[in-house]
Amino acid sequence: MTNAPSSSDNMIDLAARVRRGERRALAKAITRVESDRPDHQDEAVALLELLRGATAHDGTGSAVRVGISGTPGVGKSTFIEAIGARYLDADASAKLAVLAVDPSSPTTGGSILGDKTRMERLATSDRAYVRPSPSGGALGGVAAKTREAMLICEAAGYGAVLIETVGVGQSEHAVSAITDTFVLLVAPGGGDDLQGQKRGVLELADIVVVHKADGPRAEEARATAQHYRMAGHLLHHDKAWQPPVLLASSQTSDGLADVWRTILEHRAHLEKASPGLAARRAAQAEAWLWSSVEHELMRRVRHDPRLKTTRDTILADVRAGRVSAARAARALVDVLVDDQAR
Repeated sequence: MTNAPSSSDNMIDLAARVRRGERRALAKAITRVESDRPDHQDEAVALLELLRGATAHDGTGSAVRVGISGTPGVGKSTFIEAIGARYLDADASAKLAVLAVDPSSPTTGGSILGDKTRMERLATSDRAYVRPSPSGGALGGVAAKTREAMLICEAAGYGAVLIETVGVGQSEHAVSAITDTFVLLVAPGGGDDLQGQKRGVLELADIVVVHKADGPRAEEARATAQHYRMAGHLLHHDKAWQPPVLLASSQTSDGLADVWRTILEHRAHLEKASPGLAARRAAQAEAWLWSSVEHELMRRVRHDPRLKTTRDTILADVRAGRVSAARAARALVDVLVDDQAR
């Protein structure tokens, strides 16, 4: 009787298939890291360790990482479809991954928007990989495992990874924290209230694109772009890079080449700057550590069977108002830490 392959052997095989660029393996790997099952989480850690060498600085980790955000209705998915198609058309060997973070259904926990239906050309290309992922209620509309999914795509040989967020709340900060270049899409007419926008959001932008700059809104788009250019002092924390304000239309393709060229120019700026790309990646890795610690603590507190009795008792006390949520949280973490220390 032949022994079944171990979990470790399965992950070694999966990692090898991911590196070969097998799409089914890529989908399986991302599904594994997104799963909250304890056994899947253990396998995901092993898988990421196996792929870590391929995602550091030996080639696949050099992928262009771009975050794209903006308020709902600005046309993020249409823009990504258009600029992604242009990227693929310009290089017959190029591969593009799109991680589109959908808001989660409060009922099922699944994705609501279904970006594969909104990016038909990319979804049917054998050189593009579109992955809609439910945000799972994650702060900022960025799925908890988006960074891991990005690294897996890089290991599979995707030279550019675009991350779209839902564009609400803290999404801009979240996407900026895991990418190299942050593109902020704004709609025509948005320049009039620019002074009232949150300064922190504007400071994150590496590139501002006034989208839908065509047809009857073309003149309005030019006026909006001028508003943003005149308020350039609000736009960034990097004194060596003044974020350009560009016009683009996904319908006519006007301006898309300029946007992609500017993304590459920003990447080149980071590689030459001091501190530059390496420093940004290092800071992101540190932030990823603390985010992972929070996620792991939450997972264990919620699901560790050894805490069930304590968890149920404390939860009942909180619901009945016998103890504050803050004190209850400390008690749960203390029990978890004490258990691990033994």
